Amino acid sequence: MPDVSSSLDLPPSYRLVALREAGDAYAYACHVAAAAGAGTFVWVRRFDLLEIAVVLAPAEPLATARRAFYVGMTALADAVASYCPPEKALTFDWPDTLRLDGARIGGGRLGWPARCREAAIPDWLVFSSMLIAAKVGLGEAGLTPLSTSFEDEGFDSRARENVAESFARHLLLNFDRYESEGFVPIAAHYLRHLAQQCGTALPLIGDNGDLLLRDANGTGRRRRLPIVPRLRKPSWRDPETGAVRF
Repeated sequence: MPDVSSSLDLPPSYRLVALREAGDAYAYACHVAAAAGAGTFVWVRRFDLLEIAVVLAPAEPLATARRAFYVGMTALADAVASYCPPEKALTFDWPDTLRLDGARIGGGRLGWPARCREAAIPDWLVFSSMLIAAKVGLGEAGLTPLSTSFEDEGFDSRARENVAESFARHLLLNFDRYESEGFVPIAAHYLRHLAQQCGTALPLIGDNGDLLLRDANGTGRRRRLPIVPRLRKPSWRDPETGAVRF
């Protein structure tokens, strides 16, 4: 059973629900989204992972509302950047993986009602994130060089709570910017963190969230990478454990 907790300092527009260690923030938030409503902030209290999810209330059709995923990803990067050394680069593998200093630390995912059509406004969206806080039972850090953690990178003992609280604040700021300035600055912010730009192609984000690779030589040709299949199967997630791939 979840319990309402005040152990995170969140802005008043959120309602915090804390789950015990075995909880699943993404699944729980999707399950209660329709009844609980926007601003429900789900947090799993565990030592090894920072696992959070927030219910959103979109005001546009699903096809374009999915761009909220980029709002969440930029808020996530900004939150981690607030507590990591400035010389550590934060980059994305499109669309959902966050890397810290070149190593995978976690990522984000997006949920929506299964029966919602692309042209309909969804009753809810859920943005969720999972980041590695500590590598428990895996031995020395060199045994898992493709990933990193808050502990490996020298974050303090309250890193999970600090990053969660910072994410909540940055998410509000980013949505305020989206509403006042449109999606263009959000896309530009995200693309600045994009690690892989496919050679000479200059990336753009389409109206439906797909990645558009434009030929830098001016031929006008574009290649489209659909986002929906990637959101359905997060690349950072281990399908066996449900956690971040080490």
